[in-house]
Order: sequence, then structure tokens, then C-alpha cells
Amino acid sequence: MSQNRIQSLLGDQAGYLLDHRCGTIPSAQLHTPGPDFIDRVWSASNRNIPTLRSLQSLYNHGRLGGSGYLSILPVDQGIEHSAGASFAPNPIYFDPSNIVELAIEGGCNAVASTYGVLSSVARRYAHKIPFVVKINHNEFLSYPNRYDQILFGTIQDAWNMGAAAVGATIYFGSEESGRQIVEVAKAFEHAHQLGMATILWCYTRNSGFKIDGVDYHASADLTGQANHLGVTIQADIIKQKLPVNNGGYLVTRHGKTHPMVYDKLSSAHPIDLCRYQVANCYMGRAGLINSGGESKGAGDIQEAVVTAVVNKRAGGTGLILGRKAFQKPMKEGVGLLNIVQDVYLDREISLA
Repeated sequence: MSQNRIQSLLGDQAGYLLDHRCGTIPSAQLHTPGPDFIDRVWSASNRNIPTLRSLQSLYNHGRLGGSGYLSILPVDQGIEHSAGASFAPNPIYFDPSNIVELAIEGGCNAVASTYGVLSSVARRYAHKIPFVVKINHNEFLSYPNRYDQILFGTIQDAWNMGAAAVGATIYFGSEESGRQIVEVAKAFEHAHQLGMATILWCYTRNSGFKIDGVDYHASADLTGQANHLGVTIQADIIKQKLPVNNGGYLVTRHGKTHPMVYDKLSSAHPIDLCRYQVANCYMGRAGLINSGGESKGAGDIQEAVVTAVVNKRAGGTGLILGRKAFQKPMKEGVGLLNIVQDVYLDREISLA
């Protein structure tokens, strides 16, 4: 995709995003994505040889293979948001084979989904594209609705179906987060022992994070700390929502922070907010992939390109984009995934 096409999609945000220079945390301090990322960063860690091989298989697959960036298709929404709500716009994705086919046709590095989805087609596809098995979910059928992450299978199950990685969610800040941290830490340790990489959905969840009508669940300071907790339990890759504001700690008045977080280490610019997230991933040692968010229709392509540009220029590792792709006809979904990948393949879009 040409620079003109990217600028056209960015619209009046093009200069604001493409010309920005980060004055907070210098890019020279980051462990940035690149073809040698596993050798440069992870080979000195405690990860065993099979885990390094699994990480390399993720980074080497698809259109972004060898670039140091990741494009992952996540489809666990059948549990997280209900199958009806997720697949009604495009019912072919009730069939797990179409989920994997979209990831393959879309040139993704990996496909992330549930035990049931991936196990049902494992012998057909596990050798064709890296599997990321999501091991826990927010079960959304109980009434009244609860917001908790519960385990749906075992790490051994994921390994048996040939997974390259496992994924999990923790709702940091929630009443149940202590139990989730212990469960996921143990699961990730087992996954590493078996040689699988680990990806953590580092989400914040607490009704107290909404103050005076403003939602701080995606504030840079709260999500940054969630990222830092995630890498502490040895997540190799962090999935996080793109920050939309800052100052969550300041308004909730819980936990601890420092004034320099707001006047030195971040600013109101979206790239600087995202860079603070990257910094909390051990300065990029664990790759930050931002989520694509819900599908809103006509504006999906522009929103996805904006997210990709912000993530890449902040020092992130890529996007994990699902509903914007699978809630469309497959050809359109493939096109959207490819457009996002083109942002990461464009050498003119550099670190801010």
C-alpha cells in the first residue's frame, strides 16, 4: 500500500500521526521489533529452546514473517461476547474451518481461538499456521452476568493439538484478579515447560474505573501497570487496548503513581500514550500488540490503520484484530488484514 493510500485513510490525522516526534521516552531506549528480535532479546532470557522455537515460528509466519511484527486473528468472541452476537453478521464463522481459513488467506502470523475451535480442525491446520489456544474466558451466559475469567481446558490439551502458544486474559483491578493471576502464572509456567509461547490479554476491569462519566479502563497509566503485571508473570507478548486517555490513577485515587508519569513519560498524543504502554512491557522486550476493537462498519479500515500507525510508531509489535475482519465477507476481511499489515511493511513509517 502506497504512502498516498495510507495518508488518504488517515485523513486529517495524517500529519498529526505520521510527523509526530516523541519527546517523552526516547526510541533509542526501546527494544524495537526487527528480523533479529528473538536472537537479540529473547535468547538471553530463561526461555527454553522449544519456547524460543515457538516464538520464532510466530514471528516468521505470514506476510509479516521475518519483519519482527505480528498480525494475529483472534476469534474467541463466541464465548466472550456470545456466538450469536459475534457471528450473526457473518454466519460462516460458526464453522471453525472458516476462522482458520481467514487467518491463512489474510496472511496472519497466527490464529488465536478457543480449545473447541482449534481442536476441531487441528489435524487439518496446525501444521499450516501457528495456533494460539485461548485457555480462559469470560463465560457470558450466567444470569445475572458475571465478569470473571475461568479456565476452559488444560495446557496439555493445547500442546497435544500442536499449539505454538497459549493465550489468557486477566481482569486486573477486579475482585477476582488475585485468583486469575495465580491461575495464569501457573499455566504460563507449564506452557513454557512444554515449549509454548505465552500471550496475555492485559485488561482492566472495575466499575470504579469510571468516574464522572469518563471511562479510564483504557487510560495509559492503568493499562501500563496492567502490562507491567503481565510481563511479571512471564507473558512473552502483551495484548492491550490502545490507550484513549490518561490519569486513571489520579481520579480513582488508588494505588501509587508519580507526577513524572504524566508530565515527562507521556503526553496527550496517542503515540506517546502507547509508548508508555510499551515501556511497561520491559521497554519492548515483551512485544505489545494492540487490539483492533469492535466492528463499526464503514469506518473500520480507517480505525484499523490509525491503530496500526500509532502502535508501530510507538514501538509496538503489531495488531491482534478480529471482529473488524470476521464480521465482514471473507474477501473484505482479508483485504482489511492486508491493509493493516501493509502499515508494518512500510519502511517509511518509522518510530516516533
